[in-house]
This record gives sequence, structure tokens and C-alpha cells, in this order.
Amino acid sequence: MTPAFLDEARIWIEGGAGGAGCTSFRREKYVPRGGPDGGDGGCGGSVYLVGNRHFTSLHHFRRRRHFRAERGQHGEGNNRTGRSGRELDIDVPLGTIARDEEGNVLCEILRAGQKTIVAKGARGGRGNTRFKTSTNRVPTKSDNGEAGESRWIFLELKLLADVAIVGFPNAGKSTLIAHISAARPKIASYPFTTLVPNLGVVEAPGHQSFVVADVPGLIEGASEGLGMGHEFLRHVERSRVLLHLLDGSDLATASPLEAYRALRGELRAYSGELAEKREIVALNKADLPIPQATIDALEREIGRIYVVSAFTGQGLAELVLEMWKALSQKSFIAQW
Repeated sequence: MTPAFLDEARIWIEGGAGGAGCTSFRREKYVPRGGPDGGDGGCGGSVYLVGNRHFTSLHHFRRRRHFRAERGQHGEGNNRTGRSGRELDIDVPLGTIARDEEGNVLCEILRAGQKTIVAKGARGGRGNTRFKTSTNRVPTKSDNGEAGESRWIFLELKLLADVAIVGFPNAGKSTLIAHISAARPKIASYPFTTLVPNLGVVEAPGHQSFVVADVPGLIEGASEGLGMGHEFLRHVERSRVLLHLLDGSDLATASPLEAYRALRGELRAYSGELAEKREIVALNKADLPIPQATIDALEREIGRIYVVSAFTGQGLAELVLEMWKALSQKSFIAQW
């Protein structure tokens, strides 16, 4: 069974407490007044978020929400310092943003192996050797270890995809990503087949590749919370190119031109930056009769469009090449 997609999580993190310092005195035959020899406590481990390219969701936080690094060991006699606690690494998918309870951004994990501290371990307590002075040769004081930093943090995932495929339900987004990549999303002839974003790697010329995301179907009003699309609009934000996939069949609920205008409106209402992204427009279902007047109306308003069939593969090679050209432009080189 495929794990459910989860793009938000709230977790408790706690750095390890420091070990207590030791109060001890040297006791050895023929060595009177050996003096203090209590060692310091070890430092507690810190908690880190680590980027892992093999994770595509925050699903692994569904069952575990509390994370605590190892505490430091207590100091011992003979000036032995306690062992420091092991740090705790928490794997998260690329594109994860961590915020504190006030909404302040703590970090963004954008690269595989990127490691950022989110809760510091505490220092260990001082042993009584540290308190020896010329006037206090027999100190009986030592410190307890401090408590590690602890807090709730909020994790939000914004998928890192080069191209985001957006369109109304049943436009053929899942069929398209299944045809041009190895992704195998659920495909059916009813609306809202796709309930979670799907990622696929597309082979480009010159043994290159890029990542496409199939974003679940938007509806009018999605930017205001209607339907499911508003839950996934965040995953469009980090894409570099938008592919508007329009339904050219007679079964579409709106004409392709009306659908394009509605999609643009929802993206603009959600974020002005989305409306400024480079876009490619494709008219799908060319395996069915599409009136030439429909194509002409789109081209008059939009310019170049690609007439394709995600079912038969018609026009997809040219569409993939256009996506790669857009991504290869100097101003669109990936930053992560």
C-alpha cells in the first residue's frame, strides 16, 4: 500500500541535556590531601534536519512526533569527563521549510545532505576541580548539566520540481506524466483521480533529465480554499516552468480558452509570483476531434500552443523538448 502523502507536520524536538559535573577527591595511599578530581559532564547532542532525496513526503512524521537527542554522561572521578551525547539527525524531503511557533523560518532544506541545527544540546556541568582556588583548596561544589533546547516546530513541504503541470480535473495530467516519465499515478475517467502530487523524472536530450510534478486538479476558487487544489498550490511555487494542460475534448466542462483564463486567475490570486513564471500551454486529447477554431482562438490570445495527446503520445516529443529548452535558458538555471 502506498503511504499517504503528507506535506505538513508539527513535531517536538529537544536537544540532549548536559551531564552533571562530579564532586570527587583524589584518594591514594601515601598521597595526603590529593585534592579535587571531579570531571565535567558531557555535552548533550543537538538535533539536526537533514535533506534526503529519497523522501518525497512528511509521512514518516505521522506516527512519531517527539524527537530527543542523547544526553551527555555525568563526569567521574580522576578528572574523567563524561561522554557527549550523540546528535540526532532527522531526515526530511528536499523542499522542507521549518518554522517555529511564531512562524519564523528556521531553515529551508533544498539540497541532499544539507544539515541544519534546529535544537542545540546543552553543555555539561563543571566538576569540582573547576572550582579549586588558592583560598578554596577543597571545593565541594559542582554543576548540574543544563537542559537542552526544546520546542515545537512546524514542517511544510514545497516540492522541488522543474516543471509543474497544472490544469483542471480530467485534463490528462496523470496520463501525461505517466507517458513522459516512469511515474505511475492512478488514472481513471472521473474527476479528482489524483489526490496527491506525483513526481516524475523526464529524460531530456544529451542524457540530461528534469523533474516534473503532476499537481492535483484545480477548480475555480481554489485560491480561496475551494476543492483540493488550494492544498497543493504551494508545490507550484518552487517550479521554474508551468505547463498549462488544457482539455481539448467535447467533454470538457469549459472551453480551453476559458479554462486557461480561469487557471491564470487562480494562480495570480494565490501568488503574484506564480503569474510571472515562464509558462508553456498544451492542448491535450488530440486523439479526439478538436475544432480548428478552438486552436486558433487559443493562439490568438496566448501565442504558441502545443497540440498533444497524452494517450497516444502525439506531439509529446516536441513538448518535452520545449520544456527542456525553457529550463536550459540561462535565467532559469536551477539554484538547488
